[in-house]
Amino acid sequence: MRSIWKGAISFGLVTIPVKLYSATEQRDVSFHQVHREDGGRIKYKRVCTVDGEEVPYSDIAKGYELPSGEMVILTDEDFAELPLSSSRRIDVLQFVEQAEVDPIYFAKSYYLEPDAQGAKPYVLLRDALENSGQVAVVKVALRQRESLATLRVRNGVFVLETMLWPDEVRTPDFPFLDEDIEVRKQELSMATSLIESMEGEFDPSEFKDAYREALQAVIDAKVEGREVTRPEEAEEEPAADLLSALRASVEAAKKSRGERDGKAAPGKGTAAKKPAARKTSPSKPTAKKEPAKSRSRKSA
Repeated sequence: MRSIWKGAISFGLVTIPVKLYSATEQRDVSFHQVHREDGGRIKYKRVCTVDGEEVPYSDIAKGYELPSGEMVILTDEDFAELPLSSSRRIDVLQFVEQAEVDPIYFAKSYYLEPDAQGAKPYVLLRDALENSGQVAVVKVALRQRESLATLRVRNGVFVLETMLWPDEVRTPDFPFLDEDIEVRKQELSMATSLIESMEGEFDPSEFKDAYREALQAVIDAKVEGREVTRPEEAEEEPAADLLSALRASVEAAKKSRGERDGKAAPGKGTAAKKPAARKTSPSKPTAKKEPAKSRSRKSA
């Protein structure tokens, strides 16, 4: 990985020099706009809407459009006067329980690596924070913008997660929230059963981006000159009502979990074949034992 920022964690009177790395990356398949006839790349020109002339990048400024349609032009000097911290510090403001921070505020994650001289204080703060079970709320200036962020520990490394400001999170305003919608007790019970039947430990490696894999397969087929076929999708019949849909979902979830557990458990396939072998063996009178079992059940 390549560091994209250098600075320091400021924790009281302790300063820990660190390097910042992007912790995530998008794996989308990227495309270019091209000419359908010959595959030539499409280029765009920066053209002024007033005089129609192409504008060099050096003559382009940032403009803020007013509701009246007028434009306020800002220069580099205007931005230089803004109170944006240039100290390259990650200032620790407070420590809070991780559950108190709503995940909706999180924007992007970064790894922090200590410089050689900052390894010991880095490890000290890391261990202390991990033992506390809390996260640090910090403030940092990245990419010409000041952000609120949290600092937590993951796999022995500090993770800086930048956050949105409160006024950047929209308030849900939907008509159904004001409606008096009645939920029957049976429906709630069945929905709870569905949740319980689908409980499990989260393992992200069990999931995959099926669309991206299929898209890559199409591209590979185009390269190799093979014919591409699309798999047929099974049609699903709609359930008669909500309760029936929940009941059917519970049964499907149980069946799916049973099949998955059966595949995952080692040795189950071999064990399933042994009873068949005993039935064909002439030395084990299994047929005589069955009536005895049925008589004992009747007498009980």
